[in-house]
Amino acid sequence: MFERDLRLPEESRDAFKEPIGREMYDGELDSYVVETSLVTVGDVVSLTFRKHGFMPSLSVYDGRTERREMTEFAKLVQDEEKIEVVNPAGMITAAMSDAIRASIGGTGGLLLVDGEEDLALLPCILMSPDGTDVVYGWPGKCMMLVKVDAAIKEKAMGLMALLEEIE
Repeated sequence: MFERDLRLPEESRDAFKEPIGREMYDGELDSYVVETSLVTVGDVVSLTFRKHGFMPSLSVYDGRTERREMTEFAKLVQDEEKIEVVNPAGMITAAMSDAIRASIGGTGGLLLVDGEEDLALLPCILMSPDGTDVVYGWPGKCMMLVKVDAAIKEKAMGLMALLEEIE
C-alpha cells in the first residue's frame, strides 16, 4: 500500500466531504490526555496542540490554511528538524506516505508538505497503531478527532479504494 502515487478522481470527491471521527474543540484541550500517541494534520491543528503544551509524535503541515498563507506554525517550528516532501493537491504521493511511515511512532516529528496535506489523513490513520489519536482540521468548523481502531482503518481503506494509482 502507498508504493505508488495516488490521485483522487473528480467523480470520487463527494465521498471525502464527510468528516471522519468526532468534533473536537479547543476547550477540550485543558482536560485532554494522550493515551498512546498523537498525530496532527494541518497547520492550525498542529499550532493549537503545541500552544496547549502537546508534542505530537507527528505533525503534518503545509504552511497554509484555507488556501491562504499561514505562517505562525511554520515560524514556530522553523528551526526544528523536519522532512520535506512534494504532494500536489488531490494526491497522496509515495514520498509523502514514506515520510509518514518513517515518522509514525517517533516523537516530535515534522512533515512539511510542499503542496497540500489534506489527504495525509488517510496514510496517518492506516499507518498508526490502534489507540493513536489523529486530529485534523475541518476548515471553517472545528478540529476532528479520530481514535484509530479496526473500524476506522476499514473506513479509511474504503476511501483509499476510491483513489487511482498513477503510473
